[in-house]
Amino acid sequence: MREFAEALLDVLQSGRRGALATVVATSGSAPQRPGARLLLSSDGALVGTVGGGAVELQVTSALRDVLLTGQSRKLTLELGPDLGMCCGGRMEIFVEAVESPPRLLLFGAGHVAKPTAALARTVGFDVAVFDARPELNTAERFPGCRRHLDDPAEALRQIQLTEGDHLLIVTHEHHLDERLLGVALEGKPGYVGLVGSRRKVLRFVQRLTKQKPGLDLTRVYAPVGIDVGAVSPEEIAVSIVAELVAIRRGASVPHLRVVDDPQFQKLLSDARLGDAEQRPIPLRIPARRSSGEGR
Repeated sequence: MREFAEALLDVLQSGRRGALATVVATSGSAPQRPGARLLLSSDGALVGTVGGGAVELQVTSALRDVLLTGQSRKLTLELGPDLGMCCGGRMEIFVEAVESPPRLLLFGAGHVAKPTAALARTVGFDVAVFDARPELNTAERFPGCRRHLDDPAEALRQIQLTEGDHLLIVTHEHHLDERLLGVALEGKPGYVGLVGSRRKVLRFVQRLTKQKPGLDLTRVYAPVGIDVGAVSPEEIAVSIVAELVAIRRGASVPHLRVVDDPQFQKLLSDARLGDAEQRPIPLRIPARRSSGEGR
C-alpha cells in the first residue's frame, strides 16, 4: 500500500497525467477483489495489480488510452467468454485519469493579479504568486495561493516547467516582464501569457529573437486574454481566465495575441535574419488595450 500511495503522490506532484484502474465489482471467481488498483505513470511505469495475466493486459491497454485522452471509462470483463479464463468470473474496472490541478504561476501581485488569482482558483487552478513586494504579495490579497517573495525571474529559473504549466506575466516593470518572458521560453510551459500593448509585445519579441533565434512562440499569448473589450482589472481578469479555460477545453475564441498576425510574422522573420539590427522595427500594428498592466 505504501509503495502505491507514494507512486500516486509522485504522479500528482509531477504536473503530468497518470491513469488509474480500480476494481469496483466482481462476481464469480475473479483474480482480485474490489478495491484492487493498478497505476500507470506518464513514463510507462506500472504499480499495483488488478489480477495479472490476460486481465492486466486488457486493463493496461485501457490505461494507455486514458493516459492519452484523459477520458475515463468503465471496463466490464467476462473472464470466460472474453478472456478464455477457466475461472469464468466477471470484473468491473473503472479506469480514470489522475492529475494534479493545473498550475498557474502568476508573476506580479498588482491590480490585475489579485482578481485573476481569485477567479483562476474558482475554475480549478493551483495558483502561485511571485512578487518581491511584501506589501502587495500578502495572504489577505491572495487567499489560498502559494506566495513567493523572491525575485520573480530567479524564482522562475528554479522551477521545472511542464507542458501542464501556465505562466502569466503581469508585473509592474517592463524590464522584469521581458526577463521573465525570456526565462519562460527556455522551458516548456504549455502557456505563457503576457500583459501589455501590442507595441510592447513586438519590442520584446524583436529583442529576444535577436538574442535567441528560433524561439518557439506558439505558446505565447500576448497581449493576454480574449477580446471582450475589458477595461477594469476585474474585467481583464475575466478575459485572462476565460482564455485559460478555452485553451484547456479546446474551444475556439477571439484571442488578443499577435503571434498569428501576418505583419508580426514578417517582423519576426526580419528579426531572425538580423535585419532588425539595421533598421527600427516598423510598428504599424494598431495599439490594442494594454490589459491594465499589473501595477
